[in-house]
Amino acid sequence: MSKIKWKGGALIAPLPAVLVTCGTLDKPNVFTVAWTGIINTQPPKTYISVRPSRLSYEYIKKERKFVINLVSAADVRALDYCGVRSGRERDKFADTGLEVVPALELEDTPVIKSSPLSLECVVTDIISLGTHDMFLADIVATDVNDELVNSEGRLRLDKADLVAYSHGEYFSLGKKLGSFGYSVRKKRRGKHPPKKK
Repeated sequence: MSKIKWKGGALIAPLPAVLVTCGTLDKPNVFTVAWTGIINTQPPKTYISVRPSRLSYEYIKKERKFVINLVSAADVRALDYCGVRSGRERDKFADTGLEVVPALELEDTPVIKSSPLSLECVVTDIISLGTHDMFLADIVATDVNDELVNSEGRLRLDKADLVAYSHGEYFSLGKKLGSFGYSVRKKRRGKHPPKKK
């Protein structure tokens, strides 16, 4: 196998495909974002990169807060729709059937009710990068669908049927291949070693 050289491009894949809500409960907006991720653990920080021409850019710059809503496969059509329609022209909530509820910490900020997990974010910095501006933010709260928390209080995000985005296509996350650190974890021995023949 050999490699060919292309010019630099935005080709990391897969990426999270999320619905970002912003504005207020009286005047909410929602749009699709794939340019997002975690950038720090303590304090927990994230980012979204947004074109300044987007309506949501205006809302976030004014309010200095937003919510990253993870998306289940059941909402993938709404996810796509919210990425190709503008809130200037359409009521995307009415068009998709997405319902908003108040954020648990940032109370006047909209959260997608069907989202398995929503990150409430407060903007700390805005960095102009070219086609997009990056909103750096502190994650001040995480709203979790209680059906994804087991009796021991453990989050079972593997049960959420999350969506990923890869080079223009959406995918439902597939089978588990391992868990963090499994490559170096010592194997447990059984109570009885196998009998020699």
